[in-house]
Amino acid sequence: MVDVTVRGAGAFGLAVAWACVSRGAKVRVVDPGGVGAGASGGLVGALAPHVPENWNAKKAFQFAALDRGEAFWRDVEEVGGLPSSYARTGRLQPIADDHALALAEARAATARELWEGRYVWEIVEAGEWAPLSPTGRLIHDTLTARMFPRKAVAALAAAIRAKGGDVVPEAPDEGAVVWATGAAGLVEMTEARGRLVGAPVKGQSALLDFDARDLPQIFADTVHIVPHADGTTAIGSTTERDFDEPNTCDDQLDEVLDRARAAVPALADAPVIERWAGLRPRARTRAPMLGAWPGRDGHFVANGGFKIGFGIAPEVGRVMAALVLDAQDEIPDGLRVEDNL
Repeated sequence: MVDVTVRGAGAFGLAVAWACVSRGAKVRVVDPGGVGAGASGGLVGALAPHVPENWNAKKAFQFAALDRGEAFWRDVEEVGGLPSSYARTGRLQPIADDHALALAEARAATARELWEGRYVWEIVEAGEWAPLSPTGRLIHDTLTARMFPRKAVAALAAAIRAKGGDVVPEAPDEGAVVWATGAAGLVEMTEARGRLVGAPVKGQSALLDFDARDLPQIFADTVHIVPHADGTTAIGSTTERDFDEPNTCDDQLDEVLDRARAAVPALADAPVIERWAGLRPRARTRAPMLGAWPGRDGHFVANGGFKIGFGIAPEVGRVMAALVLDAQDEIPDGLRVEDNL
């Protein structure tokens, strides 16, 4: 007997399955495309917080997830035996001018309160590994972490199997059903309801042969530059609402690479070893949509991770397991399925 069927083997689906199987439930994950077939099979893996100001339920939820990340991925790796590439390496961002400097200083003060004294948002001088900064100064935060998406989902799947769960391409619904079907699921919900629930957004990214594995990631000129544990560095990504080919890379990725190399001259001669394109699930409100599926008893939705899916996956798994297994609703306002319907 299966207690929970999870449809979708991406970041949200596997995190929910891991949380449920860790509590003793019999779990089956079903995905015809296999583990990480969608956006969760990408390259970048920037687990970065929103700016520490204008605090709300979404930011608090994200902070709790990022705070739990180290213990979450350690447990996954220990049980399943595969690496996720997780590390809390921090992040650097350039400071453009005096106005940006004043704003960064104000955020440093609020971070001390909102991040509960466990992490810092500080202003530092630019060093050898750094983006070009007109002021010569950078924002450095210690909350940001990284993982390699496709390695992380493989690690989760291995841990779920090690706990007795199944990850299979096809199976009927049994028990409670959690729909974590990403961009395709948002399209289906939109078509079924006759109004926008969410939509796919295309992203393109690249992987460079450049070893900065223990150094902070960089966010500059809207580009994420994320060193991975295997000695590669990920660059991403585009945000394309209008597209013809969902899985094809084009000159928009070349522009992202040009901006990355301009921002960080150390990358100028690093060769590209892989290019990736895929569709990320963006819910109508931009916030994740979590909870019971209205009108479908015993069915639940965990979707809309968009750009922050891996970062919040530990909390998504926890609150969805509490809801599915115990009927205990801990989902914050603004992150509910109803908010997007």
